[in-house]
Amino acid sequence: MQEIVARLDRNSLDRAIESLFAAWQRGGTIFLCGNGGSASTAQHMACDLFKCTITPGQPRLRAVSLVDNVPLMSALTNDEGWDKVYEEQLKTLFHPGDVVLAISVHGGNGKDQAGLWSQNLLRALRYAQDNSGTAIGFSGFDGGAMLDICDVCVVVPYNTTPHVEAFHVVLHHLVTFCLAEKIRAHKRVAHAASSIS
Repeated sequence: MQEIVARLDRNSLDRAIESLFAAWQRGGTIFLCGNGGSASTAQHMACDLFKCTITPGQPRLRAVSLVDNVPLMSALTNDEGWDKVYEEQLKTLFHPGDVVLAISVHGGNGKDQAGLWSQNLLRALRYAQDNSGTAIGFSGFDGGAMLDICDVCVVVPYNTTPHVEAFHVVLHHLVTFCLAEKIRAHKRVAHAASSIS
């Protein structure tokens, strides 16, 4: 754990938090996605972003998990293919200024008998960029394709899946906490400014 913390790029983490804060400021929505264990992290992070950032008197942050609707996902997979399962949802839900945050251990690198890994995540990230949005990645190992595609990619620099998945959960809690603090601080600044005027 200490090795991961020491090697983590703090700048990319700060930029991810700032990107999410900017999305909140403009009223954007954060869409989260992942595969396998990363799908559960996407669900968990969407829950925490939605609930833990609530600040009385401030607009609420909109956070949506794209992995929740199993009937829809199976229908899209059946008709459009697994590679498009998140992109097709974004075509209905996404607006300019929104964010896609994709979580992947290998960042879209590698393949097995089913083909290239996590192409659905890469397509979702590209869709965000092609439609005036922001693409954020949580990856591991060397960052994979997500490192090149994303506007911001936070890489857990470790080469075992359990460590990367576990640390992605740590990052999601850290990002959520920092974002909640920024939203609360924004309220204090706005309140102070209105008191002066």
